[in-house]
Amino acid sequence: MISVHEAKSLVLSHTPPPVPVRVPLERATGLVLAEDIFSPLDIPPFRQSSMDGYAFRWEGFRAGTPLPVTGTVQAGATSLPAPGPGEAVRIFTGAPVPEGADTVVMQEKVEVSGTTIRILDPAISPGDNVRPRGSQTAGGDLVLKAGVRLGPGSVGLLAGLGLTEINVFGTPRTGILLTGRELVPPGHPLQPGQVYESNSFSLRAALSEAGIAPHLIANVDDEPEQTFEAIASGLASCQLLLVTGGISVGDYDFVHGALRRNGVETIFYKVKQKPGKPLYCGRRGDTLVFGLPGNPGSVLSCFYQYVVPAIRIMTGRDPGFAHELYRKLAGDFTKKPGLTHFVKGRITGDEVTVLPAQESYKMNAFSESDCLIQLDEDRYKFRRGEPVRVYPLNQFWQ
Repeated sequence: MISVHEAKSLVLSHTPPPVPVRVPLERATGLVLAEDIFSPLDIPPFRQSSMDGYAFRWEGFRAGTPLPVTGTVQAGATSLPAPGPGEAVRIFTGAPVPEGADTVVMQEKVEVSGTTIRILDPAISPGDNVRPRGSQTAGGDLVLKAGVRLGPGSVGLLAGLGLTEINVFGTPRTGILLTGRELVPPGHPLQPGQVYESNSFSLRAALSEAGIAPHLIANVDDEPEQTFEAIASGLASCQLLLVTGGISVGDYDFVHGALRRNGVETIFYKVKQKPGKPLYCGRRGDTLVFGLPGNPGSVLSCFYQYVVPAIRIMTGRDPGFAHELYRKLAGDFTKKPGLTHFVKGRITGDEVTVLPAQESYKMNAFSESDCLIQLDEDRYKFRRGEPVRVYPLNQFWQ
């Protein structure tokens, strides 16, 4: 067995690098930009009114002097009136400011009399309420750097530049392979010795938070050839393959052998941790494989600690270990030394509480937890008020 630190380091060094793909802008939300973006034009591309009001030339303007209104400019206008000295034009928000005008007065700050206006704004100054050309972005400016995760604001920015496609780091084609003769899909009656299959549901839910919909989900009986063929199919079509169950050393655990027969190179097998001691990581070509234990609590614990960093790398992000925090234990806790423990907890202020029902076959604690607490392998007693390392579950994809 290797340590948790060694296992995490091996995941980082063996995860395939991200692959750029070109996607329509409307499908880019949540993905990481794979290229620097330079503005192809000035934004706004013309002098623009920021208010509904009246545009006029400041030079020669005298407060209180009536200004005849000689035209109207609405947003989107391509033919513009040209006000002369001592004249004004009606203008609306977003409309181009015509030649001959350089200042806009708000409509609430004028007195209208027929076809003339009188400006009543004592604080008005030259250039007010006019957005200069290129005041948001000048043509050629660097607007977004590679590595930025695209959200609604950045997608809107790129659309405003007229872009329709961009290069991003896509999400890996991911497969979930479930092993176990005892597993029954929810909604079907249970026979003696059977349990409902839940790992695919928890993994799909966790993957969906990263914007990943599994490419395939398959159930396999505990039988050598079926396991071999299912893994072969997953390796042929996926960049990330998650296998649950069948990875230990029991008489009906065939996953390790099937991976070896399929040419998967073992990166590590077995980690000094609880839960998830028989964790496996391997790679064939550009496909990364995780053999996860079958118990539901072990599956999610290993997913968050090892699969999440790999996915972050494959999608162009940093591994995410920086998201670990420290909180004070709300009570004493004792464990056996020799294994790093990942226990489900709940954060309240600067404290974290270890939840009951920590056994790997139980999901009660996971359903209530908002973090995993890491308790180091060489210790067995942890005192109330002692700072411990926590991994908030709601920050893994940020």
